[in-house]
Amino acid sequence: MSKTICIFGDSIAWGATDPVGGGWAGRLSSHFEADPESDNIVYNLGICGDTAEGLLKRFRTECEARAPQTVIFAIGINDSAYFETKDRPVTNTESFCENLLELAKQARLIADKVIFVGLTAVDEARTMPVAWDEGVYYDNENIAAYDAIIKETAQDGGMDYVWLGSLVGNNDLEDGLHPNSAGHQKIFEKIVQLLVNGQN
Repeated sequence: MSKTICIFGDSIAWGATDPVGGGWAGRLSSHFEADPESDNIVYNLGICGDTAEGLLKRFRTECEARAPQTVIFAIGINDSAYFETKDRPVTNTESFCENLLELAKQARLIADKVIFVGLTAVDEARTMPVAWDEGVYYDNENIAAYDAIIKETAQDGGMDYVWLGSLVGNNDLEDGLHPNSAGHQKIFEKIVQLLVNGQN
């Protein structure tokens, strides 16, 4: 029986800066396509720049069109960013938590399995600010705080949480924020292990 897997997230889920494999989600799709014993279908629904709030606006409609058995959330790094100073967050932690809880609630009504992917660390020398928007900052302290919310949301709801933490190092980042091909490969290996072997 085929299983439909929907991946929701931002530019990292979408596969930015990985022309080789199309990101970790693209690699996951290719993995199942190459396996003659698998008829899993992977939909990459990542959107560059997306936040949990933005995802909420489209989540139900995207799911209704595809009826997934598995939902993977890889969202939050853009929520953790801030404008010049930390008292000007893209999304404050309270709102981020509320948005994740609502996403989890909706996903559990739709899918048999729900997975939250944790956030990757950044190279602060290149993300404070980022080169493409000098008003936007990403730092690892903030990322860790938002990642803790993701972990708590998943675990409290009995859902899987994939820790990435320091898995992707500075040498695995193309621009300080987005993983390069090697970084995406590391993330893919972590997620496919959970999906295929149930190991995290």
